[in-house]
Amino acid sequence: MRFHAAIARRSWSACRPAGKPAYYDVKYPGTCNARRDNLQGFWKNQFGHTHGLIVVNAFYENVNRHKAEGRELAPGEEVENLVLEFRPRPTQDMPIACLWSKWSGTGEADLLSFAAITDEPPDEVAAAGNDRCIVPIRPGYVDEWLNPLGRHAQELLDILDDRERPYYEHRMAA
Repeated sequence: MRFHAAIARRSWSACRPAGKPAYYDVKYPGTCNARRDNLQGFWKNQFGHTHGLIVVNAFYENVNRHKAEGRELAPGEEVENLVLEFRPRPTQDMPIACLWSKWSGTGEADLLSFAAITDEPPDEVAAAGNDRCIVPIRPGYVDEWLNPLGRHAQELLDILDDRERPYYEHRMAA
């Protein structure tokens, strides 16, 4: 089974892994992203089993204003959230590596959900105040990524490491 999703400007909710309770994605809202350094830990039931792609030409991140401005909080200053839009230059559609899950619960509709894989950000994303970045994969790896069964974990990690590395410009999201 393959799960493909294309998104434009919207955010996605959390991935609810199969077998977890229904409240899980609300209690742990960070599961909209699958950290690359935890693919063989928390995400072990999806990594190597249920891979997907989303195609984006921009992504949005919540950052703290003081981090985006490259400074510490001033005494008495409250943390303020900003939403930044990041776009690759040159402009391009990027296939983003994801993991997905089909959750089933007694008396509830099945839920297909996914988490985008993230890793350490490139310098320009980190300088904007964000500590993670989505992982675009090279088009030549699409079939291998979407058909992970029977592949060694290292082969799949190598696909993520040999990624496209565009430069990301950012601006305040409208």
